[in-house]
Amino acid sequence: MTIPALPAPDPSRLDALDRVALHRTLLERVEASYGLCRELHPGLPRPAVWLDLQGKCAGQAHFGRGGLRFNPVLLEENRLAFLVEVVPHEMAHWLVHHLEDGHRARPHGREWQTVMRRLFGVEPRTTHRFDTDRASPAPYRYRCNCREHGFSARRHALARRGRGYRCRHCAQTLVYLGRSAS
Repeated sequence: MTIPALPAPDPSRLDALDRVALHRTLLERVEASYGLCRELHPGLPRPAVWLDLQGKCAGQAHFGRGGLRFNPVLLEENRLAFLVEVVPHEMAHWLVHHLEDGHRARPHGREWQTVMRRLFGVEPRTTHRFDTDRASPAPYRYRCNCREHGFSARRHALARRGRGYRCRHCAQTLVYLGRSAS
């Protein structure tokens, strides 16, 4: 059993925050995570933080831009889990990357898992379990033998230009149905 290194935020307090206060709370959580990392690696550069990530991804350590990106829609909808799991997840990537030979480490490999467990006290998970419908609208509907699939505007445009897509479950080529009514 792991013990969280950062105290869990009060869920009722989180629920009451407006967007600006929630974003400030995210920045405070990043700063607290950064402080833990600096205890292990004092030379660790401070990451910039952006709330500009879209789609199904909750967070991203972006080494080219020099910081961490977060999805504001998923933060809004999953406040507690986002702060407890996603922020340490991305900060662990940031730390591992800046360790000696860290750029060679696998993204969710042994080093990252060790940081998650031993430094942050969080069970390492490679993906979140958030509902991404609002964060990643997919209004273009496609069909196969076994289900309906939602496509983003980008994927739909590729399909319309001739790129073929197959279902991962039944292997049938997807057929365009039209836009959803939402």
